[in-house]
This record gives sequence, C-alpha cells and structure tokens, in this order.
Amino acid sequence: MDWLLRDLAATVPTIRHIVVLSADGLCMARHSTERDTAERIAAAASGIKSLAQSIAAELPAEDPDAAGDEVRMVILELAGGFFYLMSAGERSYLAVTASSEVDPGLVSHRMRDLVLRIGEHLSSAPRAPEQAAP
Repeated sequence: MDWLLRDLAATVPTIRHIVVLSADGLCMARHSTERDTAERIAAAASGIKSLAQSIAAELPAEDPDAAGDEVRMVILELAGGFFYLMSAGERSYLAVTASSEVDPGLVSHRMRDLVLRIGEHLSSAPRAPEQAAP
C-alpha cells in the first residue's frame, strides 16, 4: 500500500500527511508523517467521524440500502490548510492533510481514485472482545 499512498502524495504536492485508519482510530498505514503524528491524526479523525455520524443520523439517506449514519467524506478548511476524511472500505478511512494552497477538488478526486483502487484492501476486521482466561 505504501506505493499507492506515495503516488497520492506525488500527484498532489501540497499534501502534508496521509493516514489510513480503522473506524476505531488505529493507524493502519501512513505516508509523509512520523508515527506519533499519524497516530494523533488517526485518533482525531476517528473523533471527527463520530461527530459526522451524529449529523448524518439527522439526514435521512436517499438510498434505502445505505446506513443512515454512513460518513462518506468530511472536509475541514482550517487556517493552516485542509483536512479530508473519506470512507475507504468497510470500517476504514483515509485521512489527508494539505496546505492552504491546495486545490480542494483535486485532493477529493485523487482520494476517491485511490479508494476505488484499493478500497477492498483497506477494510479492517471488527475487533473481537477479549476472551476471559479459563
């Protein structure tokens, strides 16, 4: 997956961080960032996803087969740049940060392309509850 994340960064040079995370906020892959930073981004992205699910629950899905609280994409424009969070497979997400000079539509488009190419490989299995020792 490293070369795919590297390709995303290469096609949009103003990207600062790329993190693939599980729905519960664990960093599964990263590019252009240190491990500690990637873990902080993954944890924050999981919180943002949870907040977005609360809003999504108030907006009925147009597709009757879609989950009412499904989060497909979140974009935040901040003083220091942009934050993107996109559903990337079952229980996994792609988070990207970019400088304020970025073309916001280009990042969204490239992220969607990446998710379509590797979405099935980005799914994370649900965590099983710990078994009590006999």
